[in-house]
Amino acid sequence: MHERPPPQLALALAQPEPSGLDGFVAHGNAAVVAAVRHWADGSGEPYLYIHGAATSGKSRLLVCAAGEIRQRGLSVIYLPLDTPKLTPDVLDDLEQRDAILLDAVQAIAGHRAWEQALFNLYNRARDAKRRLLAGARQPTGRLGLQLPDLSSRLAAGPSYNLKPLSDAGRAELLRVGAAQRGLRLGDAMIRYILSRCPRDPGVLRDLLDAIDRAALAEQRQPSIRSIGRLLEQLERRAGEPHTKPLSALVEPLRPNAAD
Repeated sequence: MHERPPPQLALALAQPEPSGLDGFVAHGNAAVVAAVRHWADGSGEPYLYIHGAATSGKSRLLVCAAGEIRQRGLSVIYLPLDTPKLTPDVLDDLEQRDAILLDAVQAIAGHRAWEQALFNLYNRARDAKRRLLAGARQPTGRLGLQLPDLSSRLAAGPSYNLKPLSDAGRAELLRVGAAQRGLRLGDAMIRYILSRCPRDPGVLRDLLDAIDRAALAEQRQPSIRSIGRLLEQLERRAGEPHTKPLSALVEPLRPNAAD
């Protein structure tokens, strides 16, 4: 019998996902994505407010919008306000950028220094005719802001609710993400994944990255069996503290003749 060769190293050969809004699955949220696209190309409102639940894909939408701005050759900053150890002075001079995207605005609600700094940034960005997009988990009226002037500023422009993806939307995310990575996922594989994997879009994208890495290491397209092994890894690590992204945890899998 011939020994099977060891799995090859998974080199970074996968095609990157689109960096603009084409990389966002708009299933059920076409109006929101259209408004963000108009905001990015300068044909829409200069200020938008997007709110959505933790697993709605709000942060992903803002990141894709930042990529859309970069593709147009403009300067942009994407800043999640729930980043540890940030201080309000991080908002100083951000109006020097063409576009500013502030995520997780709910994290600064109730902190007077932060609210004043955000109020001042809003005014400077408006005066400098910069584009500002704010994102949070709650509508402006439910943020619990202490500064009435900031509340009125954040409510001054169009506000959109980003809805979580339905099962059909999650299936589309898997199909589109697989195609972007050069993977072939049939309908049976997609149904299998959705029946076992958490429905969080971020987890689904991590799983696609893991499938891609395994496919590169094994030099073959994924099968239900190989996907099942990855899902077992995800389930084993679900309760572990300080869990890394699934894509970083995937162990190279030796090709299985039964696949």
